[in-house]
Amino acid sequence: MIVGVLGLQGDFREHVWALQKLHAETILVKTVEDLKRVKGLIIPGGESTTIGRLARLTGIADELKKRVSEGMPVYGTCAGMILLAKRIANYPQQYSFQMMDITVERNAYGRQVESFEVELNIPAIGDKFKAIFIRAPKIVDCGENVEVLAKHGDTPVLVRQENLLASSFHPELGDDLRIHEYFLRMVGVKYARVY
Repeated sequence: MIVGVLGLQGDFREHVWALQKLHAETILVKTVEDLKRVKGLIIPGGESTTIGRLARLTGIADELKKRVSEGMPVYGTCAGMILLAKRIANYPQQYSFQMMDITVERNAYGRQVESFEVELNIPAIGDKFKAIFIRAPKIVDCGENVEVLAKHGDTPVLVRQENLLASSFHPELGDDLRIHEYFLRMVGVKYARVY
């Protein structure tokens, strides 16, 4: 079972490395044909407008919506979360895949120089998790079918809705692979714990 990382723009390499550390079979998804090969997909951080535009131009956006409606798990980090969101409060005209019943604000935690790390309590993965926020979006509203897995203060930062997972932060930039493990369990991929 192959897990894909959307490789159109952004920090996709870091996600590939994280999955490879878990010995999951991984490919970069750059075409519709690539997407048809995978059982789950990670949408990385980066420039959400660019990723969305390229996803439409390549036909990936339409195929992704079809696959998600059929139950394929998808995990969006940072820009990936923006693209999964049904609503973008401060850029309502921006394209998104409109799959997850959340409203987000882009760059709500500040500019890149205001990036920060914080320990989050995430019961779904067990213990404290060091989360890295870089120009992160903020979830300002969740639908009733969205499960909040972690908060920073009172704000949800890791959420799940059925086969969709999204985080404001970048787990691929740290050494803790437990969120990637959680996603692999959603996909049904066997992996090798490495710590």
